[in-house]
Amino acid sequence: MTYPTDLLAELADIDPASELASARATRDAATRHAQGSHDVLFGQDDDDFPLSERIALAAKVAEWHGQPALHSHYAHHAQPVSASPRSEAAQAFAHLLTFEPVAATPDAIGRLREAGWSERGVVTLAQLVAFVSFQSRLLAGLRLLQGNNADGRAPEVTAGRWHTAPQTAEGKTAPVRFTREELGWEPWLAAKPLAAFSTDEQATLARFGHTDSDYFRLLGRNLPLLEQRTLTDKGIFYTTGGLPRAERELAATVASKVNGCIYCASVHARKAGQLSKNETAIENLLNVQPGASLSQHQSPRWAAVIALAASLSVTPPAPTQKQVSDLRAEGLETLDLLDLIQSAAFFAWANRLMLTLGEPFERG
Repeated sequence: MTYPTDLLAELADIDPASELASARATRDAATRHAQGSHDVLFGQDDDDFPLSERIALAAKVAEWHGQPALHSHYAHHAQPVSASPRSEAAQAFAHLLTFEPVAATPDAIGRLREAGWSERGVVTLAQLVAFVSFQSRLLAGLRLLQGNNADGRAPEVTAGRWHTAPQTAEGKTAPVRFTREELGWEPWLAAKPLAAFSTDEQATLARFGHTDSDYFRLLGRNLPLLEQRTLTDKGIFYTTGGLPRAERELAATVASKVNGCIYCASVHARKAGQLSKNETAIENLLNVQPGASLSQHQSPRWAAVIALAASLSVTPPAPTQKQVSDLRAEGLETLDLLDLIQSAAFFAWANRLMLTLGEPFERG
């Protein structure tokens, strides 16, 4: 089966001569590896998660995200999938990841395993739903920059709820508030032992610094997909020019506040504070309670950054042209806006994996 070499450009109808096309060429690594992640997900066909099941579920997730062009793309390639305990468990898990990943518990994975899903299949399933969540937000953002979204008054996006249980499933002390402290993370599905990877696979893990991480060795159960995801991450966050790195990290923190991901926020709030030298503003963001405005006590520029990142992070995403206009008034250009959109969109992917495959714990 063949796919477009740049699916999002096709679905967003990006003019090759536009500033947006130029910005995406500047961010070539992010563009290529976002497509590469798609190609791996929908190029594999194995008993753990057959291709027909993947495409059918991707169409459903895109529909839930209110992205008709993306839904049509997957629906065009989809074939009927027979109802079964396996497919019903997968759809229930996908619905949870799409709409309320913070509500996930180890039982959600247990139900998949009882329905016949292998460990590798569970990881690939979580990756697929999280990837289409990223893809949907990136498409919404690209269409926004193309001027294809109807303008409107976006409701103010507020902080989501987060876990407040004092202990993890394994009995460790769990964080019950957002923090910039370094946290640990325990998986609810066994990470793949390092010795079970081939020599070449171990070299791939080592190249990205993933060898000693339970999280990455868990995702390493589908290593080709993890590799493309990691390269997408690096292409979005570790590039020069465009939006300052601190504000890309701010966008990641905002998405994590919307989704209730304490672990991701701890990493990226710490980086945003260090790079911006504005730790008070970061603490203000972390301290926002569920249902309260995320942009309170922020500068006009950061309030505008937070507004767009937050509107991209809800399901379905709801960014507006006014938010883009507000950011342009603060001096952001097309490349800056692309960086912001990609940073927020990527954490729709990252948060969903962190929240549904395990949970954080306090170190020390």
